[in-house]
Amino acid sequence: MILVFGGTTEGRQAAATLDAAGRPFYYSTRSELQQVELVNGHRLAGAMDVAEASGFCREHGVRLIVDAAHPFAEELHRNVISVASRVGVPVVRFDRIYPPHTLDIVWCRDYDDAMARLEARGIDRLLALTGVQTIGRLRPYWQRHECWWRILDRNVSKSLARKNGFPEERLVYYEHDDTATLIRQLRPQAILTKESGLSGGFSAKVSAAREAGVGVFVVERPAYPPVTAEGQGVTIACVNGRHGLRRMVERFVPDFFPLRTGLTTGAVATAAVKAATLRLLGEAADEVELSLPDGETLTVGIDHSEVFPEYATATATKDFSDDPDVTRGCHITARVAWAGPLGRGIRFLQGEGVGRVTLPGLGIAVGEPAVNPVPRQMMTAEVRALTDADLDITISVEGGRELAGRTFNSRVGVVGGISIIGTSGIVAPLSNEAFVRSIGRELEVARAMGCTAVGLASGKRGETALTEREPSLRVIHYGNFVGDSLGMAHRLGFRRVVVGIMIGKAVKLAEGHLDTHSHKVLMNKDFLARVARSVGVSDAASLLQPVTMARELWALMPPAFFEALRDLCMQHCRTVFPTGTLEIHILEQ
Repeated sequence: MILVFGGTTEGRQAAATLDAAGRPFYYSTRSELQQVELVNGHRLAGAMDVAEASGFCREHGVRLIVDAAHPFAEELHRNVISVASRVGVPVVRFDRIYPPHTLDIVWCRDYDDAMARLEARGIDRLLALTGVQTIGRLRPYWQRHECWWRILDRNVSKSLARKNGFPEERLVYYEHDDTATLIRQLRPQAILTKESGLSGGFSAKVSAAREAGVGVFVVERPAYPPVTAEGQGVTIACVNGRHGLRRMVERFVPDFFPLRTGLTTGAVATAAVKAATLRLLGEAADEVELSLPDGETLTVGIDHSEVFPEYATATATKDFSDDPDVTRGCHITARVAWAGPLGRGIRFLQGEGVGRVTLPGLGIAVGEPAVNPVPRQMMTAEVRALTDADLDITISVEGGRELAGRTFNSRVGVVGGISIIGTSGIVAPLSNEAFVRSIGRELEVARAMGCTAVGLASGKRGETALTEREPSLRVIHYGNFVGDSLGMAHRLGFRRVVVGIMIGKAVKLAEGHLDTHSHKVLMNKDFLARVARSVGVSDAASLLQPVTMARELWALMPPAFFEALRDLCMQHCRTVFPTGTLEIHILEQ
């Protein structure tokens, strides 16, 4: 059993992540104010002291505590560590993503330090965005200066403000993204806020103040774990996103999720590149922190690294997920070398076991190593955070040339090895019954939340495309199992389903393949030629002869071809989703 202390955006994310496992867990908040949808989770409302929480953990067999509380909930953080110490369970701290510290912000250790710095800077008109709980702590300041306090428009918040004696006429009430409006109306010299992270609206507050030319004073978040907490022997893992949380749950409660996730070759190669760059700069690392494309950070282990006069190398292992991926367990090595004063920036070179691109259509220039665009962006970002020097990066994969023979790389013009791929950094297990069950659980969650419409997309890019069209749409990833997903959506009673499908999967679905995995079905040019001829493309066979990637069809075929494909997709999807509104959008890759 897992116990989550929530009440925040991170708490909701933790609940959604755990709900997908289809296993029970507990979700605890101090009050019932937070709205959170739970299907498999059990809601607990009301504060528990250390003794009560410890007893609850023993009684209910809690094996892991997830602390997803607010970063400034110091007392709760101390209690969590104390409880974990008493019952002997690990803690996963689900923290926020924080922007880097910048010099134009006045950073304050605590509220006393904030008052001292405000006084020293001569700030006499202040807009405080630190919440009603901080009014009492900052009383010495607002009693001497003109201050406004933004609080929630709730009776409990108003009552606390009155109890602390704050002038009611100086209270302003929170409305969504209203910082810029308040600054224009009140004309403060500065704002005071907490280091609340991206999910706490920190960047929006700072941006509004910068645009208005007013000062920004920020109370830094407390350290975690709390330095005064008992139980210093407690195992603590810190994450700042749902992928990291799931990986920690897989580590500490390995039977909770039916399948393990993993890292893409792009993420592992990026970790090796960062470790090699650090070694080139004089620092050896057994593990490195890696930023995923969505901003979440993960820690990745490094097998070994070496440094030489002009270059350094580092090797990491492609970790094991439950996806049938030919690269599981392979060793990926990065060689980072000084390029000299040539102004070339960062170059990617082909190493042993990594393929070379010989045909257009992959988003990589012909002749370049098969390191895909997103991994290149990840590697560049990690390197540029360390140095501005010109560097040559060479990625090698042990046994990659042999592994490539078990892939379809040769069919798309990648020769000599495998591709370094990935758009999210994470490998979700796709090709088995357990993944289909997990899709079903996500659909059940959406239905339990009252959704009558749902979006289905094969992955993150499709999800982004659908939510750009319809921001409120709840989107679930079907991987390759569009047929199974539609069938479950029908059985659960969804009245409207919006399917986003990439052109590569659309051509397979249009032919009648409701499972689009490349291990089972390939693009059929004869079928595509028949579709093209049906819309008046007389030379379809010759046009399609050099095509190796479905995305090339966008430049070759008229709009009527894609309408015909969409109609065929609709016909096959209607066999498993026979009633209700069904929309299909074929998306460019």
